[in-house]
Amino acid sequence: MGKDIELAILFADVVGSTKLYELMGDIRAREMVSICIDDMRTATEQQGGTVIKTMGDEVMSTFPSAEAALNAASQMQHSISTHPDLKVDGQPVAIRIGCHYGPVVLENRDIFGAAVHPANRMTSQAKAGQIITTATMVDHLSPEWRAAVRQIDVATLKGQGNEIALFEVLWQTDDVTSMLPAIAMSQRDAKRARLRLRVQGQEVVVDDQRTNIAIGRADDNDLVVKGNLISRLHARIEINRNKFVLVDQSTNGTFVQTTDGEEAFVRRDSMQIKGEGLIGLGKVPDLSSPQSIRFVCEQ
Repeated sequence: MGKDIELAILFADVVGSTKLYELMGDIRAREMVSICIDDMRTATEQQGGTVIKTMGDEVMSTFPSAEAALNAASQMQHSISTHPDLKVDGQPVAIRIGCHYGPVVLENRDIFGAAVHPANRMTSQAKAGQIITTATMVDHLSPEWRAAVRQIDVATLKGQGNEIALFEVLWQTDDVTSMLPAIAMSQRDAKRARLRLRVQGQEVVVDDQRTNIAIGRADDNDLVVKGNLISRLHARIEINRNKFVLVDQSTNGTFVQTTDGEEAFVRRDSMQIKGEGLIGLGKVPDLSSPQSIRFVCEQ
């Protein structure tokens, strides 16, 4: 019998391995791919994960948490990009990594389920040296890790009509392992901020206790706003380094107006929210419209 469980799923593969064999020859290329596989396996095991299978130049691993998966992904990228024996014409061999978090079935040391495909899809969306993940994975990260993640695009899963947001893990911005403690310290020392949002009798607060909310017309959102121009999952708002960031994931975009007279439009991108004002989903907000979301940043 299989066992249902939620896990972080990671796929990693060597970029351009076919060309590697053409340039280096079978024996040398196989040695280089083997080094990459060994480094991927080592990172997985050191971060508390399990290698489910290896497939040629690819590794599939699972982790008990989203954090552990990104720790391993970052370790893989660092290890392989700096390995002295992994260079072709002076350029380092590169890998790409995709991750997702969700329910799977464990059976006979293998995993099955709908969450496996998005993880594999993230790998195909990644370029050399990238780590790409999903909004679901980001939702399971601490504020420290979210500070190293940014939305870069949206994609449609094969066989499914829905679009999902793509997030890049910025592991090269700084050494993540040394950056995270500094971020955590600055967040503890900073004055706590809160973002209060109200619409149609609903009120939610984003702060260090509730770091991420979803807004849209679907009933499972934290703020539900119905309208023809509003997507099922229209936007997310999260706290990032004591700042509030709106991430639009919609078809028609999001409008923001502040009481200071500033106006902004964002579509499938992100922006910081400051002060107080109105948010319009798919159209310019209006004080008289029941669909307009009122927001106040409280420091």
